Amino acid sequence: MPNNSTNRVAIIAGVRTPFVKAGTVFKRRSSLELGVHAVKGLLQKQALSPDSVDELIFGTVVADPKVPNMAREIVFSSALPATVRAHTVSNNCITGIHAISAISDSIVAGSTEIGIAGGVESMSNPPILFSREFSRILMDASFAKTTGQRIGHFAKIRPWHFKPNAPAIAEPSTGLTMGEHAEIMAKEWQIGREEQDQITYRSHKNAHAATEDGRLTAEIYPLDGVDRDLLIRSDTTPARLAKLKPVFDRSDKGTITAGNSSPLTDGAAAVLLMSENRATKEGREPLAFIKAFEYAAIDPSDGLLMAPCIAVPRLLKRTGLSLDDMDIIEIHEAFGAQVACNLAGWEKGWKEIAIGSIDPKKLNPLGSSIAVGHPFSATGGRIVTTLANEMKRRGSRYGLISICAAGAMAAAVILESAQ
Repeated sequence: MPNNSTNRVAIIAGVRTPFVKAGTVFKRRSSLELGVHAVKGLLQKQALSPDSVDELIFGTVVADPKVPNMAREIVFSSALPATVRAHTVSNNCITGIHAISAISDSIVAGSTEIGIAGGVESMSNPPILFSREFSRILMDASFAKTTGQRIGHFAKIRPWHFKPNAPAIAEPSTGLTMGEHAEIMAKEWQIGREEQDQITYRSHKNAHAATEDGRLTAEIYPLDGVDRDLLIRSDTTPARLAKLKPVFDRSDKGTITAGNSSPLTDGAAAVLLMSENRATKEGREPLAFIKAFEYAAIDPSDGLLMAPCIAVPRLLKRTGLSLDDMDIIEIHEAFGAQVACNLAGWEKGWKEIAIGSIDPKKLNPLGSSIAVGHPFSATGGRIVTTLANEMKRRGSRYGLISICAAGAMAAAVILESAQ
C-alpha cells in the first residue's frame, strides 16, 4: 500500500551477517544464532538502546520445528527486553519484504515508533524428515502405556525407515523445482544461455567492486572471522561460465547452470525502521523513506517467477511514477533467466501494460543474489539496505525493488529520497 500518511516510515539502517555458502563456515550456526547476530550488530552499530524498540518482526522459510516463533526467541536471546512485541513471518523469497511492510504498517498506524524487521536462513541445518510410516511408529511408541506395547511398536522398524527424506525443493502445487520452472520460462521467452551468463558476470563484477571499495562490507557485522560475502567470484568470466553444464535440463536445450543460479546460502539481515517524527526526535538522519509496496500472485502455469511483471507495473501506476523516474533498480536474481524474463515482460507488456526497458547502468549496481547469495528470508532486508545506502550516497530520488518468489508470487517496493 502507498504510504500517504504524514507519519512517513524512515529506513535508518540495515545490518547483516556475511552471506556464505551453505554447508561451510556457518554450518554449526543455527538460524537463531544468525538472527541474533544481525540484531546485535544493528543495535551496536546504531548505538540504539534496546529499550527503545517497540516491535520486532523476523522471517524464516526453512523453519526449525523447535523454534516456531523465531522472532520471539531472537528477543529473548538478544539484548532486547521481553516487552518487545515479536512474531515470525514466512513467504519464500519475499519473506523479508513482508517483515518490513508489517513494521511499516505498524508505524503508519501509530502503534510502533521504532521497529526492527529482518529474516534469517540456515540452509546448512534444515530439519531432517523421515517417512510418515516411521514417524507414526515413533509417535505410537511414545504414547504406549506399557513397556510391552512400546517394544511392539519398535519391532515394526525396518532399516529403510532410517533413510531421511531430503527437504522438499519442489513446488508442492506442480512437483517441479524452481530451476525446472525457470527453464520453462527461458524457453517460452527465448532467453538464451549467453544472456543469462552476462547477467551473472555483471552481478559478480559489480559485487566484487562494491566489496573492494567497502560499500557492501559496510553492511556486514563480521562473524566467526568472516567480514565479507564468500560467494562472490571475482575471477569469473563469460568464458568460464559458458563451460558449466546445465543442471535442470541436461539436454542440449538446457541453459540454467549452477553459475547463473543463486546458491544455497546461510545468513541473516536486520533493518531499523522509525517513524519520521521519532527519527527527528532521536536526531537520526534516514537513508530513505518507504513510498509504497505492492504484492502480486499468479498461476504457476503462467510462469512461476513472472509475478514481478504484475507487481511492478501496478506499483508504478498507483504511485504515478515510471521506470525512468527510478535512479536505481534492484532485481532479486533467483536465476539469470528469471531476471531476463522479467525485463522482457516489462518491456513488452505481460498481463499489464508495458513499462519500458531499463538502463543497464541502473540495474543492480552492487550485484545481487547470484553473486552475493540468497538466504531466502534475509534477501529482502539485504536488498532494502543496499538500495537505501546507495540512494543516500548518490543523492537518488527514487529506487525500485523487485523480488520474485516461489509459489508464483512477487513483491515490489519504491523507496524515496530522505533529502
